[in-house]
Amino acid sequence: MEKKTEIVLLTHGGWGEALVKSLRMILGSIDCVHEIALEPSYTLPEYMAMVREYVDTVSPDSLIITDLFGGTPSNVAAAIGNQTGIRVFCGLNAPMLLEACVELQGDGKLDYDAILSAGAGACKDVVAEVKSNMS
Repeated sequence: MEKKTEIVLLTHGGWGEALVKSLRMILGSIDCVHEIALEPSYTLPEYMAMVREYVDTVSPDSLIITDLFGGTPSNVAAAIGNQTGIRVFCGLNAPMLLEACVELQGDGKLDYDAILSAGAGACKDVVAEVKSNMS
């Protein structure tokens, strides 16, 4: 059986699932994302084992996205990405996840540069942007 390419979210407390729920308002069904939330009761070895167990079931073309650089989810993802070759990005935001989902639900492949660009381009001073567009 061929392993499926997925987007695996590693976040503190499960806010990634709330983001997926919000994106369903735009995309409808999203079946390419799986979150493994870090809960306060988990030890580092427990969380590492949970993530590793799941990641072993997905394609090496998958992508792990974490919330905060230097946090436990990112550190776990870095170790697993280093071992497996799965790409790991941090700074999860709606445009980043939307881009990744659209790509997977489209042609089934991830354009890693486009995903990073969408995430980085999401940070804007809204009032300044509106003012510059009005002039």
